[in-house]
Amino acid sequence: MSSTNESSSSSEKKPTVIICIGMAGSGKTSFIQRVNSYIHSNGKNGYLLNLDPAVSQVPFGANIDIRDTVNYKQVMKEYNLGPNGGILTSLNLFTTKFDQVLDFIEKRSKDVDYILLDTPGQIEIFTWSASGAIITDTLAASYPTVVAYIIDTPRSTSPATFMSNMLYACSILYKTKLPFVIVFNKTDVVSHDFAVEWMTDYESFQNALQDNTTYMGSLVNSMCLMLEEFYNSLKVSGVSAVTGEGMDEFFETLKESVHEYETEYKPELERMIKAKVIKKKKYLVLNR
Repeated sequence: MSSTNESSSSSEKKPTVIICIGMAGSGKTSFIQRVNSYIHSNGKNGYLLNLDPAVSQVPFGANIDIRDTVNYKQVMKEYNLGPNGGILTSLNLFTTKFDQVLDFIEKRSKDVDYILLDTPGQIEIFTWSASGAIITDTLAASYPTVVAYIIDTPRSTSPATFMSNMLYACSILYKTKLPFVIVFNKTDVVSHDFAVEWMTDYESFQNALQDNTTYMGSLVNSMCLMLEEFYNSLKVSGVSAVTGEGMDEFFETLKESVHEYETEYKPELERMIKAKVIKKKKYLVLNR
């Protein structure tokens, strides 16, 4: 009887976690609002987490809000910190209680289809901090998890800015090692076709740089050649958080990413956990 229950629970569909990362001004929070609206319009349920302690207001009703637990301005005052230090310390304090957050999520998981995380606009604070890694790894160990990297498309029409975004994307992908989707936002202002062309056609990117004879132009050009293999492994989606354009395509890409999680990430995670358990058993045996 118990084995039957275990098999049914293991095959039980789990909600998909979407970790939204993006620079300040990329429209990340507006994107989450649009995604949440799309989810509900399709008869699905979303569970929203705001992890930005410095934001004054969010345009969606967050189920869990870091600001309810940590007072960002008080943290800055108490620990004599600047803005970035205040955000990082607030996130660290929140992470000490993340087991409670997991309990809340687990209780709702049967009724939820998507879990959306809004992260601070200061990318490095979440992606390169211990607290950001703990939150990401903990969620990825329990649920299919995808990283959505939001890019401000109009601001990326400059080759140098575009390359800066790609390098950020590369570092985040290799840090999280999770299925990764680059989301070109604000396509209602500028189409993302130029970006897709630059990622798939090296000569096209070279042509965009031909008038730039500075050292920066030469550096960006050489970087593009190095990132060609990285581009081949990326999933790209163009959306408008304002109009909702591209949402169908984004969720198709998301579905592919969840499949990638199930076939590539999850088996590797289970292998690592198993190896850690074996190592711990050997240690206990040797130290008896």
